[in-house]
Amino acid sequence: MNNTLHGNEMKAGIREWIGLAVLALPALLVTIDLSVMILALPHIGADLGADSAQQLWIIDIYGFMLAGFLITMGTLGDRIGRRKLLLIGGSAFMVASILAAFSRSAEMLIAARAILGIAGATVSPSTLALISNMFRDHKQRSLAIGIWLTCSMGGMALGPVVGGIMLDHFWWGSVFLLGVPVMLLLLITGPILLPEYRHPEADRLDLTSVALSLGAILPIIYGLKEIAKYGLQMLPALLILAGVVLGTVFVSRQRRLTSPLLDLRLLASPGFSAALGGMFGITLTGGTMLFIAQYLQFVQGMSPLQAGLYTLPGVFASMVGMFFSPLIARRIRPARLIGTGLLISTAGCFLLTQVRVESGLTLLVLGYICFNIGSAPLPSLSSDLVIGSAPPEKAGSAAAMLQTSGEFAFALGIAVLGSIGTVIYRNQVANSIPSDLSASAVQASRDSLAGATAIAEGLSEQVGKTLLTGAREAFTSGMHAVAAASGAIMLITIILVVTRLRHVRPIGKTQSTQADSITEVAPRAAKESS
Repeated sequence: MNNTLHGNEMKAGIREWIGLAVLALPALLVTIDLSVMILALPHIGADLGADSAQQLWIIDIYGFMLAGFLITMGTLGDRIGRRKLLLIGGSAFMVASILAAFSRSAEMLIAARAILGIAGATVSPSTLALISNMFRDHKQRSLAIGIWLTCSMGGMALGPVVGGIMLDHFWWGSVFLLGVPVMLLLLITGPILLPEYRHPEADRLDLTSVALSLGAILPIIYGLKEIAKYGLQMLPALLILAGVVLGTVFVSRQRRLTSPLLDLRLLASPGFSAALGGMFGITLTGGTMLFIAQYLQFVQGMSPLQAGLYTLPGVFASMVGMFFSPLIARRIRPARLIGTGLLISTAGCFLLTQVRVESGLTLLVLGYICFNIGSAPLPSLSSDLVIGSAPPEKAGSAAAMLQTSGEFAFALGIAVLGSIGTVIYRNQVANSIPSDLSASAVQASRDSLAGATAIAEGLSEQVGKTLLTGAREAFTSGMHAVAAASGAIMLITIILVVTRLRHVRPIGKTQSTQADSITEVAPRAAKESS
C-alpha cells in the first residue's frame, strides 16, 4: 500500500462509501450489545431464574470470547479472505441472536452469548482491514475510519434508549433480535459491495499458536475482571500468572514462525507502536465511565435509562470528535491534535473531581463532555495509523492487535481504578455504618454503594439516612480519586504520543507511509533473526 500515489485510481467511489455504511452497521450493533444487556438483565434473571453467578456469566462471557478470539479471527481473515470471514461471522451472529432471544434456560443463554462473542470477534478486525482495501487514498481512509468509529460510538448512545423502549413494549429476548436484520442486510449486500482480499501466499493457521493465544488472553481477562469485582484473591492472581506464562510462550513461538499468528515485526514501526501504546493508555481510563454511571444511579437515584440519557451529551461529543478529527488532522499534525485533545480530557477529569453529592450534575455532564471529546482524536487517528502502518496482507492482524490491546487495557483499568475507588469508599464509609448491624449487613455496606443502598432500605428512616448519606459521600470521594488517576494517565499518554508521533505530518501530506517502513523492516528483521 502506498498512500503517496495520487490519481483517480486511488480514489474510492460511491460503491465503497455505500459499502462503508454496510460495515458500520455491524460495528454499531456490537457496541449496542453491552448497554442493552445491562438493562435487560433484571428481566432475564426473573424469567429464567438465573442466580447471581449465572447473571454475571451472561454479561461477561460475550466479552471473554470477543477478547480471546480477536487475534485468531484477525489473522484468519488475512488467510481465508476478510469478506468471507465477515460473512461467516455475520451468519453465526444472526443465528446466535435468535438462539439467545428464545433461550429457555440460563445455560442456553450463556452458550448463545459465547457464540455471539466469537462471531463478534470477526467484525472489528475484518471491517478495519476491509476499509484499508476499499479506501487506498490516505485522506479518504482516515475519514472512513472516523465515520466507522462514530457509528461504533453511536451504539453506546442508542443502546440505553433503544433497549429501554423495547423492554417497555416487548419481552427481554427482543433486544437480541436487533442483530438479525442488521446481519441479514450484511449477508445480502456484502458480496455485492465489499471487496474480497486474502494474503495470496499465506500458510495454514498454526493451531498451537491459536491455543496459546486463548490460553494467555482468557485467564488474564477473567482474572482482571474477578479482581475488579471482588478484590485481590489467590485464584484470579494465579490465573493471571498462568496467562502471562502462556503469553510468554506464545510470543516466543511467534518470533520463530515464518508465518506467525501475530506478526510482532509490526511493532517495529514507531507510528504503529505509539498508536497502540496511546490507545492502551486512554482505554485504561474506561473505568471512569462506570463510576459516572453508578454515581447517577446510586447517588442521584436515577434509573438506568435516566442515567443513560444524562451520559448522552458526552457520547455525542465523542462522536463529533471522532468524525471531525480526520478532517482537522489534514491541516495540523496528528500529534498536536491528539495532545491538545487529551489536555481537554484532563480538564474534564479535573471537573469530575469537583462533583459533589448535592450539586454535581452540571459539573458531571460538562466534565464527561470534555473527557469524551478530548479523547476522541486518539482512537480516530490511531486506528488509521495502525492500519496504514501495516502492509496490506497484515491489516487484519494489525486491527486485531489494536482491538485486543483495548480489551486488555479496559479490563486492567477497571481492576486498577476500581480498586482505587473501592479502597477510598471502604475507608470513608466505615464511620457511617451503624454499630448494631449484623456482620453480613456491615459487609454489604462496605462492599459497595449498591449494597449500602439496599441495607439502608431496611433500616429506620434516620439510621438509614445516615448510612446512605455517608455511603454516597464516600463513593463520590472514590470517584474523585478515579478521575484524578485518569487525568494522570492522560498526561502520561500525551508525553508518549507527542514524542513518538511528532514526525507524522498532516494527513495527505506525508512523503512516505509507515506501511513502506514496515515493508522494509520486516524482511530485514527476518534476515537478522535467521
